[in-house]
Amino acid sequence: MSLAARLPRQIEGEAPVVPIHPKVPRVRVVESDQSVIRPVLDEVRRRLSEAAGTASLSDAALRVRVEAELGSVLSDPEFAVAAVDIDRVRSGVVNEILGFGLLQDLLDNPEISEIMVNGASNVYVESHGVVSRVPRTFDSDDQLIAVINRMVRLTGRRIDQTSPMVDSRLPDGSRLNAVLPPLAVDGPSVTIRKFTANHLTVSRLTELGSLSPEAAELLETAVEHRLNILVSGGTGTGKTTLLNVLSSFIDRDNRVITIEDAVELSLDLPNMIRLETRPANIEGVGQVTIRDLVRNALRMRPDRIVVGEVRGAEALDMLQAMNTGHEGSLSTLHANSPRDALSRLETMVLLGGVDLPLRAIREQIGSAIDLIVQVARDVTGARFVSSITEVVGLEGDVISTAELFTRTPVGGLVAGTSMGADGRVSIATPLTATGIVCAKLQSLRTVAH
Repeated sequence: MSLAARLPRQIEGEAPVVPIHPKVPRVRVVESDQSVIRPVLDEVRRRLSEAAGTASLSDAALRVRVEAELGSVLSDPEFAVAAVDIDRVRSGVVNEILGFGLLQDLLDNPEISEIMVNGASNVYVESHGVVSRVPRTFDSDDQLIAVINRMVRLTGRRIDQTSPMVDSRLPDGSRLNAVLPPLAVDGPSVTIRKFTANHLTVSRLTELGSLSPEAAELLETAVEHRLNILVSGGTGTGKTTLLNVLSSFIDRDNRVITIEDAVELSLDLPNMIRLETRPANIEGVGQVTIRDLVRNALRMRPDRIVVGEVRGAEALDMLQAMNTGHEGSLSTLHANSPRDALSRLETMVLLGGVDLPLRAIREQIGSAIDLIVQVARDVTGARFVSSITEVVGLEGDVISTAELFTRTPVGGLVAGTSMGADGRVSIATPLTATGIVCAKLQSLRTVAH
């Protein structure tokens, strides 16, 4: 049974079902009272530092030791804590010593999708598309930097005055970006993009109105027939999420190699190798770039190459891979429209310092990229596919495209959204077919028959 047959369809004659995304309440975050936690924390740390062999303990053994010392401190009359604060003090101390301090409970909160720290005194979170400030402050920049160092060390990367910026990942797969002063003028900056363990499925996307059944059917067929697909969109529009969804259509016998700056993709494929870039060490040597990994991946007998995001000169290597027998590759790119995505690809190829005429670059792009899936985000934070465009090829000196699916823009708002009388925003214009048939899929079907 095809995907289209499995997905819910609109009953003929009925108005399209349009999901409404009401304004959601701000996430509730319990304020952390450091004046209560700090004395207990300092005493537990003192006892641990005086205990023999603490530094050599495993994580599990250290947790047991911390819990034991914490229980002992809380039973001491000198550090008496009100019964109502016991649980908060316990979790606060354990988070400071074994976890990520004041950010740990935010990371554990499933309603929070992003954490943004603008210096020690300003912590913001995003929940259901709404950004709000939470009652949370660090004692000092040094306390925040200590948390950042703890996060970064887990992946073998570093952040210091010689390398004041870092892209890394946390044990749960969340993406971490941190910037230290003096680059971050108002204090250390931390941005954490969380990735839910409950991965979205194509069926769920159609239920939410983010994708239509017909468009989902097209994308499934495109992946199965090994078309090269580029997912384009702005920051936070769900490019990586959609790439994960598209990967579910890949044949499980395919050998897939993923290449990323910091691992974010979570593809459920058995024959897969994940490659990650490496920054230079403190001597300034040993850097491994995405371009290096793309070139090396070609020697690893891949059926498909998935580049998490194309940002620079590696664009040329990716295009050449797509044009030399590695069809069915997937990647993402920051752009506001399919046409902008093609322009950005041209620019990134030129960044590689290659002495190629613009027409030759466009020929490479026109023959390598088959589909561009544009994703967008409305004012409530709802993310959706706004268009699917086929790259037809080069006509004269211009890359020709054909729009297969689109949403009708609504004046004054993000394309694909509208505002109701009650102030709520919805994806009011469904993703609909333009009537243009995908020429590359049509030719493949013709050859098959």
